Amino acid sequence: MDLPVLARLKKELAELKHEITFRLPKELEAARAHGDLSENAEYEAAKARQDYVRSRIAQLEGRIRELSMYNIASIPHDGVAYGSRVTVEDVEAGESTIYEIVFPEEVDAAKGQISLSSPLGRALMNKRVGDEVEVHTPRGKRSYQIVELVTLHDLQTARGSSGR
Repeated sequence: MDLPVLARLKKELAELKHEITFRLPKELEAARAHGDLSENAEYEAAKARQDYVRSRIAQLEGRIRELSMYNIASIPHDGVAYGSRVTVEDVEAGESTIYEIVFPEEVDAAKGQISLSSPLGRALMNKRVGDEVEVHTPRGKRSYQIVELVTLHDLQTARGSSGR
């Protein structure tokens, strides 16, 4: 099973490869036709875009290789990991918050998604219900206790039994 983030990254990669192979060469040729390249803003913009696209393609290819090696079967069934939905309670304030642990490319704070490489994400990794973690936040050091955990495997099982 491919990770959802892989499909999105592969789509972006395909779009950028199309751009660098077809669209940018046409833009560069059209800008060259305007004459003197030393004062040609269109040519400079197209060259800058070409450099950016090449760099982004290399970055995406590397990240896709990394994520392709990520094996869903190796995700723990009983601890916080990628795809987990974890409810934590701020020990001092007593407030509960639900987070979904995702890769950095998938983060959507409005949906409660946090990166597994964020300070809180790193602190929660491989922890279980009842465990307490300490995190340095902009508001100072905070302690959180895990009060509920639904792993990626639990979520997949629930989706399968609901007919999705």
